Amino acid sequence: MDAVPALDEPLKKVLGPATAKVMAEHLGLHTVGDLLHHYPRRYEERGQLTHLADLPMDEHVTVVAQVADARLHTFASSRAPRGKGQRLEVTITDGSGRLQLVFFGAGVHKPHKELLPGTRAMFAGKVSVFNRRLQLAHPAYELLRADSEEAVESWAGALIPLYPATAKLESWKIGKAIQTVLPSAQEAADPLPETLREGRGLVPLPEALLKIHRPHTKADIDRARARLKWDEAFVLQVALARRRHADAQLPAVPRRPKPDGILAAFDDRLPFTLTEGQRKVSKEIFADLATDHPMHRLLQGEVGSGKTLVALRAMLAVVDAGGQAAMLAPTEVLAQQHHRSVTEMMGELAEGGMLGGAENATKVVLLTGSMGAAARRQALLGLATGEAGIVIGTHALIEDKVQFHDLGLVVVDEQHRFGVEQRDALRGKGKQPPHLLVMTATPIPRTVAMTVFGDLETSVLDQLPAGRSPIASHVVPAADKPHFLARAWERVREEVGKGHQAYVVCPRIGDEEDGAKAKKKSPEDEAEKRPPLAVLDIAEQLARGPLAGLRVEVLHGRMQPDDKDAVMRRFAAGEADVLVATTVIEVGVNVPNATVMVIMDADRFGVSQLHQLRGRVGRGKAPGLCLLVTEMPEASAARQRLNAVASTLDGFELSRIDLEQRREGDVLGQAQSGTRSSLRMLAVIDDEEVIAEAREEATRTVAADPDLERLPALRTALDALLDEEREQYLEKG
Repeated sequence: MDAVPALDEPLKKVLGPATAKVMAEHLGLHTVGDLLHHYPRRYEERGQLTHLADLPMDEHVTVVAQVADARLHTFASSRAPRGKGQRLEVTITDGSGRLQLVFFGAGVHKPHKELLPGTRAMFAGKVSVFNRRLQLAHPAYELLRADSEEAVESWAGALIPLYPATAKLESWKIGKAIQTVLPSAQEAADPLPETLREGRGLVPLPEALLKIHRPHTKADIDRARARLKWDEAFVLQVALARRRHADAQLPAVPRRPKPDGILAAFDDRLPFTLTEGQRKVSKEIFADLATDHPMHRLLQGEVGSGKTLVALRAMLAVVDAGGQAAMLAPTEVLAQQHHRSVTEMMGELAEGGMLGGAENATKVVLLTGSMGAAARRQALLGLATGEAGIVIGTHALIEDKVQFHDLGLVVVDEQHRFGVEQRDALRGKGKQPPHLLVMTATPIPRTVAMTVFGDLETSVLDQLPAGRSPIASHVVPAADKPHFLARAWERVREEVGKGHQAYVVCPRIGDEEDGAKAKKKSPEDEAEKRPPLAVLDIAEQLARGPLAGLRVEVLHGRMQPDDKDAVMRRFAAGEADVLVATTVIEVGVNVPNATVMVIMDADRFGVSQLHQLRGRVGRGKAPGLCLLVTEMPEASAARQRLNAVASTLDGFELSRIDLEQRREGDVLGQAQSGTRSSLRMLAVIDDEEVIAEAREEATRTVAADPDLERLPALRTALDALLDEEREQYLEKG
């Protein structure tokens, strides 16, 4: 079935090139269909006014209010020296607060005539402060006249939709554009199968689009939202269900460990017993590896829950079965760290072909971009001949020169740092599709996992191994209570005095050309106006000041790989007391003797990132301490976020908080935030039930009709959702 032409009509034909250009550039809207799916953010009720008392600073707002008074002032200025300058000050009110509007120069004439006391209008502009009062300078406005024909038509119904807008295009202009294209909604093809729609009492799509843009009652809005949420959840889940269905048809080589092979020998060597969780998850993985279609499994685990050990046992099972396993790590520091810990855990079992190696040993090789030519050649040879059963590396593993003898398993660490293309290139190196295990230490709430990784089976490790210590976390308000920061450095000295070590983490390196270029995140406070604290500056201040006499080293991403590795080795060996670093230490760095971490400008990190960083301490027998230093005022959202991190060690709980604060970003694109989300109506955390039910319906639908031949409108919706790039994203998963 062809796509519906009315909805594919380019906006420039319908609205004219100028408006269409702004919509394309600022809102990502290109066709009539895109515009119809640009839903109102909220609705104003006539007579119910926006709270002027709660206006956010520096944000573009739309308010509905009444003019209380308007005064025209004349003044002298460099441009109008004879007192001919004009300034119009208009005060508007909504019962909750007052707001000043100002217009200057030639811009005063029209508002002076139109904004008379008692007039109601919609105003849009950026909130600023002048003389300690909130104001909008030169706001755009639209009068709400109940008497003129056009206004009655335009604001028919008691609810005025307010759209996500930009400074270049106010909400009511978007509203008018939508009124122009709204008749096309009648031609929208309904993607939901009729039985599903009727069984769940959902309104047809054309009706939902009309009701969302021109509701007469709140019930209209609720019915439209319920329907549009189902569209998003169902179409997305069908895409994922089709992908699972297609994967289940692919062939793979079953890999079963030998009863007396390298895995059994490794388990015998372990100085501790596996946790209940590690045993359960390993069992799920081994069952997948034994089947003849590729495993696709997501292994989520709390920081320090022993994911690497579970992944290593899976790799050894594949080596037992005559295959090879590759582990892909996001950074060289992490690849080297994994290589070191794997070879230490395996001991003589990692010395295949060497003197002293155990009889069923294999070779474990490292492959990174900065290796010397000879070492690299040796590693490549081991992979091509099959002598090396396990390879650990960075994206250097993906290069064309890398050939495997028989790649059976790909383990991807910290999935969110890899482009799909990179994972896919590595999976393409197997003679048949290899099994895939994706590990993430950022716990993901169940519904997010179902939405983002809906094509992967999920295993969760939520127990910490015996011997791991709890971590105490505290917020250090450096601006309100400077003596708390002084105490933080004393605590570091005390820990070092007991023979332990410390991390100090900063958001920036400090050798950038212009610190001022560091991006501001939010104008919450003066603290945001200075550049983020930098590793090189802080290291110097600490070594000269509060930590004088201690051995302070620095680590950051722009150092040479060999230098980075040397610093990490010295720190791991206890030859440095304090490591001042950027987030390069965020994942996988394992120094059991490090007990305290001070995170400077902690408000500049995301919730999940703080949780990751905190997981670097308390990895040994001594308890861990994490101090979150911030200059943000107590009432700010940033402080609330830090309090949340300090109050719980439950990564799943924190990831929910993180998600609620950031919104989901685009769950189908690689970007985690900032892009226009393909979810316009669905909130992954709030709509858990809809997502779970849509997944069940989608699985049933795809099982009955994998190519959707009987559901052409659903196919069309799928094509619209999965433009080529996203289709590949899911394809490659």
